[in-house]
Amino acid sequence: MNSIRSAIENTISISLFNRGLAGKIFNDVKTHGAKVVMKNNTPECVLLSPNEYIRLLDEANDARLLCAAIERMLHYDPSTLISQEQVDRELGFSSSDYENTDDIMFE
Repeated sequence: MNSIRSAIENTISISLFNRGLAGKIFNDVKTHGAKVVMKNNTPECVLLSPNEYIRLLDEANDARLLCAAIERMLHYDPSTLISQEQVDRELGFSSSDYENTDDIMFE
């Protein structure tokens, strides 16, 4: 029953926009969450607040990164690791190249 109630409360007709109620609808989206806009009894689009849209994008990106990390760990072989010293040697870095790098942040 809650899903039916939620569907009714979160569905709006496109005709409400034509009646000049866009501002009210946008405020309702910000306050109560996403709305499905119906046109001819068919879902036409979903209205989200910018913050909710960004949150969903971040969540999707986090899920993709997690999948990539899991995939990499499935093939992890410690015997293939190389030391920082070996990397420096192969790329021609010296300890002086790392001076003044304390403020650099890696993610």
